[in-house]
Amino acid sequence: MFGAVSPAKRVTVRWDLDKTYLHTEFDSFRGLARIPFESAQDKVSAPGVAALIRGLRATARRRDITLRVLFLSASPPQLGKVILEKLAMDGIEHDGITFKDQWQRIRRGKFRDIREQVGYKLTELLRDGRNEKSGTAEYLFGDDWESDPLIYSLYADVVAGSLDRAALRSLLTRLSVDRELAALACELAANIQREGAVRRIFINLPRRSPLRRFRPYGLRVVPTFNYLQTAACLYEDGLLDFTAFSDVVADLRTAHAYGAVRLVNSLRDIERRGHLSRAGASELASRLHRSGLLPEYAVRRSRMRDVWARFRAALRRQGVLSQAMPAQGGGVDYKALVPDAGEEIQ
Repeated sequence: MFGAVSPAKRVTVRWDLDKTYLHTEFDSFRGLARIPFESAQDKVSAPGVAALIRGLRATARRRDITLRVLFLSASPPQLGKVILEKLAMDGIEHDGITFKDQWQRIRRGKFRDIREQVGYKLTELLRDGRNEKSGTAEYLFGDDWESDPLIYSLYADVVAGSLDRAALRSLLTRLSVDRELAALACELAANIQREGAVRRIFINLPRRSPLRRFRPYGLRVVPTFNYLQTAACLYEDGLLDFTAFSDVVADLRTAHAYGAVRLVNSLRDIERRGHLSRAGASELASRLHRSGLLPEYAVRRSRMRDVWARFRAALRRQGVLSQAMPAQGGGVDYKALVPDAGEEIQ
């Protein structure tokens, strides 16, 4: 598993807000027009996300992990009060939130920057990332509505030292990032290297984007259909204990009507795609049954799927079935993701 590493004692989690934490409707004019007039009570959290973040904080306290929870929003500061009230309503303790100052961009005549996210998010990530202490593990959370997989991967590779400033500059030029923001990003990228800092990049899939879209990013990027899958990966990485994990499951079952079969299928799906070990999926299913959160028939179904998966794997080894296509690992091929990015990107 990409994230199956020794748990860190210092962790920073960075969350996007719209479509990752909140069900923000900016895909229609009516939804956009309604946003400025919504109260905290009108804001709707994604199923399980609040329980997950509360669980991260509770687990950190129980395991003596230093945890920072940060939010990065493309919403203007004028919405800050409502969003802060919503986070408080959900019981979310956070260590900072950054809003995009749209009015400043309008005053400077940079109208294109209002919708541009790559330069904005990347510079903000790098600005804070420069202040992280050595040994801090980072987990990033975004969605499939904007360019979060690309932005987060760029940040992760800059921090890891596998993407130098010349290559970054070429990429940002090809992405038509504002020159000032591109220059600032390259400046911030200097002397930031912390090898292996970004452990995982979770991408929530409200648009149900095809999974093949994320293959070029490697196993570091984890597309998830629900926050049970995210929680299972974080459990295996040691950032959620079982008490916190079961709280996410209970929230999905009681508040969002997730059935037992859907829960088991979610575990098996994230395991099949290589982000959760088979042993981890089986352990979680068994523990959920013993805790009364999964009925026996669901666990039996899980075990049968396990047996069938081992049988198919044996057939593949013997050449009876064709080999399953593995998830892409290794470095990110930015040349393929951003065509004509230049010879600087090796």
